[in-house]
Order: sequence, then structure tokens, then C-alpha cells
Amino acid sequence: MSQPHRVVVTAFPGIEILDAAGPAEVFSVATRLLGGTRPGYRVEIAAAEPGPVTTSSGVRLHADLTLDRVGGGIDTLLVAGAVDTADGPPVARVDPAVTDWLRATACRAARIGGICAGAHLLAAAGLLAGRPATTHWLTAAQLAAEHPETEVDADPIFVRSGHLWTCAGITAGMDLALAMVAEDHGQALALATARTMVMYVKRPGGQSQFSVPLSAPPPPDDRFGPLLRVIAEQPAADLSTEALAARAGLSVRHFSRLFARHTGRTPAAYVEGTRLERARRLLEESDRALADVARASGLGSVETLHRAFRRGLNTTPADYRRRFR
Repeated sequence: MSQPHRVVVTAFPGIEILDAAGPAEVFSVATRLLGGTRPGYRVEIAAAEPGPVTTSSGVRLHADLTLDRVGGGIDTLLVAGAVDTADGPPVARVDPAVTDWLRATACRAARIGGICAGAHLLAAAGLLAGRPATTHWLTAAQLAAEHPETEVDADPIFVRSGHLWTCAGITAGMDLALAMVAEDHGQALALATARTMVMYVKRPGGQSQFSVPLSAPPPPDDRFGPLLRVIAEQPAADLSTEALAARAGLSVRHFSRLFARHTGRTPAAYVEGTRLERARRLLEESDRALADVARASGLGSVETLHRAFRRGLNTTPADYRRRFR
């Protein structure tokens, strides 16, 4: 049997422990489920200095080897990140030792992934120039400002550009690792791995880092809190802009202006996003017919359901269900 797939995770003091441990556990569980029928994964932690690496939580990881001892080829290279929050707004840290090593060594890796703020190290090493990328929403603006040559998108769970992958915050590294398992061994193993870990696996890379309600800032106007709950809890109700304005006791024009100011979306876009989210959950978690899903989610008809999926996810309801059910 051929050698296991070699995964090297770079670490430095202050990294988020789940940036390293989360993907490592995904690969470990996938290997156990393969049961020796096919080569699994071997995960190694590499750091500038030997021995323990203190993470942001205070828990220490043990480096298997130093960066200068990472010889040979690397099947998957994962770069963990760190964010400083002590002195004001969150700021991604870039470790010079890891960045210098990436410049010299990344060419030996068949696949590279930046976990959370690890994207900042990839960008600093020049690996994301001219490529789309994402990172934790807290530091996405920093990444875009410091590396204008990188096409930063703060919304997706993860982004793939050829052999380079980047992902959002912390647990998104596990989503990325599952997607890699699916690429290597098929979706069935990725789903089995997620079930074993009691993970919510059904998140395509292009899914937003937030659900529709969480993506909106808390509305300062008391009239909007109950209204947003109605939209979330009763997607099949009459949620036309006129009906919502009446609930809020405002004219349609004034309501639309205030709603967009407080949520960042028009009422129609917010409602469709919420309904699309409900439809996705129904497709993932039930065998209900498309017509039933359309009615229960408030999208009304199968035709409207298809339009919403094409517009919001660039796929069809049936294809979505086949991939994530």
C-alpha cells in the first residue's frame, strides 16, 4: 500500500488551537473510517522551535519537528493563524519565521490551506497575489488593505483557487478539511467523518460565514427586532414590503429606507435570503418534495425555488440536495 497523505500544519505561539487541532481531527477520523482499505492521513505539526507551542487559549501543542526539518514533499500544507485582540480591534499576526519558510518551501506542497488568519501569512509570503481569498471576517479588512493584490471576499466559509485554499474563522478550518477529504476520497467519506464527529457538515464553501439574521447588525430601532423574528420564524407568511411596513407602522418608502440602513439589505433581499436559508435546511434535513420545500420556505413555487437557488448559490435545489443530503 502507498504511503499516507502527508499533512503538515505550521504553528507559532498564539495560534488558535482549533486552527491546527480541528483539521487534524478531521483527517484522523477519516483515516480511521478508511480502516486500512486505502492510505489515510499523517498529520505533523511544524514550528520554528522544537517542543511545546502555546496557543491563544493557553493550551500547548507539541511540534513534531522544526520548520527547517520538514524535508521531502508535502501533500497538504495548512497554515494556522493568530489574532491579537488585547489592545483594541482584532489584528492578525504574521510570524516572520513561518512566512520566510513559506516563501522557500510552499512550492513543495501539492495543496496549501490558510486556516482563519493563516491567510495573512500566505499573503505576506506572496502566495495570494492575484487570487481570490477569504479569512475571518474580523480581519478581512486588514487583509484587503495590506494586500490589495489579493481579491479578498469576507463572506464565504472557504475559497479555493487552484491548489490554494483559504477559509473563515476557526471551525471553518474543519469545513475546509472535510472538503479536502471529499476531494481525496469522495463525498461519502466526508459525510461519514462529519457524522462521526457530530459535525454540521452541509456547508458549501460559498456559503456565507453568517446566517441571514446574524449577518445583519443589531437593529437600533425597537420596531425591527420583533419584525426580524417574524421573518425568521414565519418565512411562509406574507412578508411583502407593504406587509412588513404595515407591521412596523411606517410608510413603505420610509420603512424600506430604514430597513436597508439597519440590515444592509433591502426588505425583499433580506426576506429571500431567509427563505433560501430555510429551503436549504429542508433539503439537507428532509426528503420533502421540492414543491413542499418551496411552500414551507415561503418561496411559493418550484420555479421560484429554482430561481432563488440559481441566484443565491449558483446551483439547483436537486443538485444541492444530492451534494449535501
